[in-house]
Amino acid sequence: MLSAWLDFHRSTLLLKCQGLADDQLRLQSVPPSTLSLLGLVRHMTDVERGWFRRTLAGEEAPRLYRTAEDPDGDFAGVATADTGETFKIFERECQLARQAVAAAPDLDAFGRADGRRGGVRQPFTLRWILVHMIEEYARHNGHADLLRERIDGATGV
Repeated sequence: MLSAWLDFHRSTLLLKCQGLADDQLRLQSVPPSTLSLLGLVRHMTDVERGWFRRTLAGEEAPRLYRTAEDPDGDFAGVATADTGETFKIFERECQLARQAVAAAPDLDAFGRADGRRGGVRQPFTLRWILVHMIEEYARHNGHADLLRERIDGATGV
């Protein structure tokens, strides 16, 4: 059930982006915010990568968009981002996340690496990661609703 809800939210984010031109995907909300649909996809790509590949599977998977010098690079770097490549990378990271989930023995399995929450390093179970990811997508899909409505008036997409 948790994996199904997570996939629902992944699909919802993609649905909010469907049918938009590159410049519409890059359109930022209101200054000083850099929030955009493309930025949300980039952000969630790194979130997927972090929780499932680094924390759960223990892989070396550096961030794709954020750096120490540019902690908001997932949102701030959309002006020159290749939108097609961004969506391909998102889909790939979601598939790799599904594989990491399938490889876990059960929902109570601890990740192979500690994650960081509130500045504190601690272990997380697969169950915690899945529930957190559902919450993360639900919050950002709310942002995506507002962004999409601002772009073309579409609601309930």
